[in-house]
Order: sequence, then C-alpha cells, then structure tokens
Amino acid sequence: MVAPGRAQRPGASARADLDLPTEEELISCPFCEGREERTPPETFAVRPEGGEPNTPGWTVRVVPNLYPVFEHHEVVVSTPRHVRSFADLGEDEVAGVALAWRERARTARADGFPYVHALLNEGREAGASLPHSHTQLAWLKGEPPAVQAEETGSDCSVCRHLEAELESGERVILERNGLVLLASYGGRLPYELLIAPLEHVEGSAFESELLAAALGLVSESLRRLHALEGPAPVNAWLHDRGHWHLEVLPRRTVFAGIELGAGIYVNSLAPEAAAAALRDPKQPDRKKN
Repeated sequence: MVAPGRAQRPGASARADLDLPTEEELISCPFCEGREERTPPETFAVRPEGGEPNTPGWTVRVVPNLYPVFEHHEVVVSTPRHVRSFADLGEDEVAGVALAWRERARTARADGFPYVHALLNEGREAGASLPHSHTQLAWLKGEPPAVQAEETGSDCSVCRHLEAELESGERVILERNGLVLLASYGGRLPYELLIAPLEHVEGSAFESELLAAALGLVSESLRRLHALEGPAPVNAWLHDRGHWHLEVLPRRTVFAGIELGAGIYVNSLAPEAAAAALRDPKQPDRKKN
C-alpha cells in the first residue's frame, strides 16, 4: 500500500546516530586502528606484506562477532578511520570490503559452509551496536528462506523484474558498470532500493568482477539519500543465488501491527517519487579515499 499521509503521523520518522562522533566515542571505539586488542583476533586483514596480525597498518579487517547468531559470524571493519556510514567510504575502501567478502566466502565454502549471508546494519534502530562502519558475514549450511523463496526454477524472477523496470524507466535511478540501481516496486519502506547486474550472471556474487561496483552503488545511494533526507538507519543484504542482487532498506519509518500482523506493507512514498528524487546528478561523488 502507498499512503503518503502516513508520513505525517507522530513518531513516523527515524534518524540514525550518524552525526559527527563524540570525543568519548573516538576514544572508546574498538574498531579504530590501534585498538586491535579490543576485538577478537582477526580472521583476515589487508595490510602491507610482512605486517603482523592484530597490529595497526591494515586497510580492512575481519574479526569474529562478539555476539554471534551463528557458529561462524564475522564483522568486516570497513576502514581503520572512524566513519559512521558506508556512505562515507571512498572507492578504494569499498573495494577493500569487496575483497574481504570474497576471501572470507572462499574460506567458508572450503570449510563446508556453502552460503554466506552478507549484510549491513547501520544505525541503532537497524541493529548496529557500534557506529564505526562495518558489515557482517554469516556462514550458513544452506540458503536462507528469503533466498529460497525467490527461486522459480528456470524462470528467473529477477530477470523478468529488471526487464519490466528497464522498459518502463519510472523507477530506474541509474545504470553504471553493467549494474542498475532501482527504487523497488512494492517497496516496504520509503526509498527501498535494488541493485543488480543488468544481465543474468551465473555464479556467486563474491567471485564477480561486479561486486565492488555494486557495493559502490550502495555507498552512493546512501550519500544521495543523506543529501535528500539526512541520515537514517539502514539495512542492506546480498542475495547470492541465481541472478544475484543487493537490497537496501532505509528504516525511515517503523513497522507496526499492519505490516507485522497482516503482512501488508504501508509505504508513505511511491517508488516512482523515490527514484525521481534520487536521480539528481549533483550529489557528492567520492572517487578516492
């Protein structure tokens, strides 16, 4: 359901804690460079050849989650510098996250975990416990239910969806590097987004040359959204089967009894309006760190 008037109700909007960090936060953050002893020992890191594990000098670092949901549940620290949002990452930093995802997915498969659920939680209301930009990797023994529900045999539902969206153009925000960024048709919340390869690509996203560019679109879409509406809590995740894709769900409003109890999602912003707002080419563009 699209109901614009719902945006005016008291308590409808949510804003992430993504303003400038406090001095106390900068002193206490365990993900910042130089505080490696405050996390579990790293399972992967990118640092100069010969560098000692669990010491400064890294550019991206992976550590076990202190509060895991699964047997293998890891945190990918995006950058040694203290930034709160994936939107604040430079191109090289995004590429480092993609590299870490790829290497850890390879290790997971070698250890008997064929599916890795990669995700971003940003802002306390979206489930993030620390404000330093990071993503998470959950190693699974099989595909999760949401991914299984998308599979329709030989008929690729994502291909059909993209074909219709590209023909219409109403909800297309941009096309770049063989990828498309869309405002999701039937989005559950305002500015829900879909990022996918334009062509059906066989194989895992973790091994795709498009992964870094796809994560770059996550970063850019969040920058555009911050410029339009200010920072908000956000969740994003990768579905790595069939026509792989990333889904981005800004948590600008909250789910209530209609959504949770009836399964009817009430969106206060039509996806066509969201796409039109996010197409603005004058948004900031961070090419390098």
